[in-house]
Amino acid sequence: MRLFDILSILVTTSAIFSYVNYRFLKLPTTIGLMLIALMMSLGLIVLSNLGMGFEQSVAGILEHIDFNETLLHGMLSFLLFAGAIHVNLEDLAKRKYIIGILATVGVVASTLMIGAISWVVLGLIGLPLPLIHCLLFGALISPTDPIAVLSILKHAGVPKSLETIITGESLFNDGVAVVVFLVLLEIALGGPGLTGGDTALLFAKEVLG
Repeated sequence: MRLFDILSILVTTSAIFSYVNYRFLKLPTTIGLMLIALMMSLGLIVLSNLGMGFEQSVAGILEHIDFNETLLHGMLSFLLFAGAIHVNLEDLAKRKYIIGILATVGVVASTLMIGAISWVVLGLIGLPLPLIHCLLFGALISPTDPIAVLSILKHAGVPKSLETIITGESLFNDGVAVVVFLVLLEIALGGPGLTGGDTALLFAKEVLG
């Protein structure tokens, strides 16, 4: 299947899901689309168990997708643009210090907290994982989604200052999370590790572009 065919299927499916959510579910767009996508995935699993053979077609499509390139250098840029286009730069500049702290120290603290809790809980239920793997999971889920944040804040009616802080943090935390994840991944793989200079260069590249 060609790239054009895959993109056509994705765009068409997204449009159909968006209409179903807008017409019937009436949930925030990102939540509605995620819920429908989960239901669609469960449907494919059920059909596969009934012998329909859909898993082979889906696996064939996924094999031709470079998720690292598609997500980090494709979809992420559109997500950040969609979130940043609604942000007032003057309001963002007024709160740059707290946003910077939340996007850096906050992400690192969240990674450590989620990793530690996951390590303890998984150990208690008999599914022990190495601490470094739990920290990788923490780094993976720590950055928030700016699109989901914007949608929820608009419905909640929060003060404009709080909306700016949360939105600004969600726009900058991805670059920090990528650096934290890659450093932890290097440790998990037992590589030589990243030096301070390598980490600083990677941070500048991911955050500043």
